Amino acid sequence: MKLTRRQFITGVGGGALGAVLAAACGVPEDELFMQSKVGMPEDVVTGLDNWYATLGNSYSTSEGVVVRVMEGRAKKIEGNIDYPVNRGKHSARSESMLQDLYNPDRIRGPMARVGERGEGNWEEIGWSDAISRVANQLDQIKAARQNRGVVMVTKPAISHSSLVADRFISAYRGTKISYEILENTNLRSVHKTLFDQDRLPDIDIDNSDYVLSFGADFLNTWISPVRYMRGYGEFRQGGHRRGKLVHVDSRFSMTGANADELIYVKPGREGLLALSIAQVIINEGLGDSTAASNLTGGGQVDINKWAPDQVAENVGVNSENITHIAREFASKEHPVAFGGGLAGAHTNGNLNLTAIYSLNYLVGSLNKPGGLIFNPAPPTPDLIEVEDNLKIGSMSDWRDVVRDMNDGKVQALMIDDSDIAYGLPDAIGFKDASYKVPLIFSFANTINDTASIADLILPSNTVLEDWGTDVPIAGPGYQVVGFQQPVVRPFFEDRGGELGTKSMPDALMRIADKLEIDLGLEGSTFKDIVENGAKQIFDLNRGSVKARDFRAFWNGVLQRGGWWDTSSIVPASTPSVKKLPDEIPDPEFDGPSGDDTFNLIPFSSSSLGEGQNAHLPWMQSMPDPITSATWQTWVEINNKTAQELGIKEGDLIRVVSAHGNSSSMLEGITVIAYPHPAIPPEVVSIPLGQGHTEGGRYAKDRGSNALSILAVKLDIDTGSLAWGATKVKLEKLDDWKPLPKFENSNPDLARDSEHRVIKIAPVNE
Repeated sequence: MKLTRRQFITGVGGGALGAVLAAACGVPEDELFMQSKVGMPEDVVTGLDNWYATLGNSYSTSEGVVVRVMEGRAKKIEGNIDYPVNRGKHSARSESMLQDLYNPDRIRGPMARVGERGEGNWEEIGWSDAISRVANQLDQIKAARQNRGVVMVTKPAISHSSLVADRFISAYRGTKISYEILENTNLRSVHKTLFDQDRLPDIDIDNSDYVLSFGADFLNTWISPVRYMRGYGEFRQGGHRRGKLVHVDSRFSMTGANADELIYVKPGREGLLALSIAQVIINEGLGDSTAASNLTGGGQVDINKWAPDQVAENVGVNSENITHIAREFASKEHPVAFGGGLAGAHTNGNLNLTAIYSLNYLVGSLNKPGGLIFNPAPPTPDLIEVEDNLKIGSMSDWRDVVRDMNDGKVQALMIDDSDIAYGLPDAIGFKDASYKVPLIFSFANTINDTASIADLILPSNTVLEDWGTDVPIAGPGYQVVGFQQPVVRPFFEDRGGELGTKSMPDALMRIADKLEIDLGLEGSTFKDIVENGAKQIFDLNRGSVKARDFRAFWNGVLQRGGWWDTSSIVPASTPSVKKLPDEIPDPEFDGPSGDDTFNLIPFSSSSLGEGQNAHLPWMQSMPDPITSATWQTWVEINNKTAQELGIKEGDLIRVVSAHGNSSSMLEGITVIAYPHPAIPPEVVSIPLGQGHTEGGRYAKDRGSNALSILAVKLDIDTGSLAWGATKVKLEKLDDWKPLPKFENSNPDLARDSEHRVIKIAPVNE
């Protein structure tokens, strides 16, 4: 039976009209008297708009948003003022969910491959047929006792969607692995080994008075930028509270542009700089004496070898600056030091981050206002189960998966919204190995590079059409569970139940039913699973939403966009911190040799991310905050270096790394030159996000993919991809192309040998 719009909205809102008392973070308990939004469905009064709370999952950490819906169509997205992570702010990526919903290249129904894999020929089939095909093929694999060769790939998330996937692959006895492009394996490893914490901490920039950051572009793309930007605004209030930002990096980033002091460091030497800062603090008695003793193993570690004058040349920072930063950092009341991004992207990345985060212990900034605030475990058994089972693959893990694919050990790949064919370096050989996998199923809403090599595509709902939950990977220091609800009906539901899109968990639950697999979950739909998750929270009888019964609680949670409990914190205690590393080896690099080589620094695009948003024209049009460039791939190169090489803005440059497939190894990638005075002479920097072979009309065959030419160099401790360890050469091509910019200007006119410049002259009478 097809629901009426009134029934749909009632289902979304929980149906209860009772009042819900709720106390959001920072809001007095009795200030908000929330009433059910189901007072007047939007189809009753023409032009009446309604606002619905949901989630924007656009970064590693979700954002709470509210969506304006008028006459059944989503019109506008704003930040949810209640949601603790972003508190009313939101990113352009969350805004772009509207364009994702209405993208003309969305898949409109299940599709099966016709012809050879990768040829791009598809036939549309019904959902019953698609579910039966998957179930039958998985059943055959299981009957042959090869089910352990089924690998499911998902995004890293602590959610009820992940719970369904975990239960499915566990019951089937397959393998599940999560994929992130610029992996944070080292970051998670450091917090586990250094502080015995299973999750990333909150960085309390709001209450800090001195921020010392290493490599993490936290004001642009790193982990939870909306939260950090909001905190940075508080940090910069002025007067006696105005904090100071010192940023250490090897490229000019958005965070570096906003820093009071930008310290350039040689790539991969961030940890050595942190050890030198620690040496000054310990040697001059500026920090906690107990912490100093523990970090040095009671004097076992010779800290004097890290004295500023001993390491200055290797680090690329003069000794006076190192000493100044150390003294200033240690003298503040609420300092915080953190690192990530490029600081952890080298073969010594884990050790770099260990040294950086140890500084907080040395000055007493652990689990205190203005420092690193540890995050507690999720509040319910289901979500704790997901966290315990979360395996985010390192590049070492992916290398093993590819090896198993080549050896015929992988019988099927089930891939949920993860474009691994695009994101993995060509040198690892995933694309070639994929043709040795008998079956590939892809859950996706557009045909991306990975879906294009699948045998079957099961189209997914967008965020605005689906149910879900999310525990922020980097929470605010207390328990938070965000709730996602469908704010509109599925866009293609008018095509009937056999076509259109579905949520990945609903599809998995139907496949499980076909296979007669018991997932141990109550309910027949994914909405039931999400609602049962809310019941577990209701039974806690605490937190931001208080209600007399579950229906009122459920309605309140959906109205607020989630649940949180500011009292559920990690108790203040002194963590068991291991001593500083005896030494940090110099980073290793791979690629061409010679004086004419550069360190390649890829960076996440503020609009396209690492390619996730390339199919959205609005995000393609969003200017880069440093260059204002759009729609293309460019290479940032020091302007004096460019002048020496005869390179001007707009020149086409071939970037060669000697890594990739046969084509990219020989030809490299082609990008547009952008000379930049703030880029160090020894590095070049390329944004990620372009260079897709598929992805729809806005993404396909546009720009170049810098990920494809990365060397597969690994961290010596964790096996994480050292994505900052690639050396490249630049070759100027005899061609020119204007770099599209927001201001539509270019200092260099095009060469007119091919009459590319239009000359306007008066007409002779």
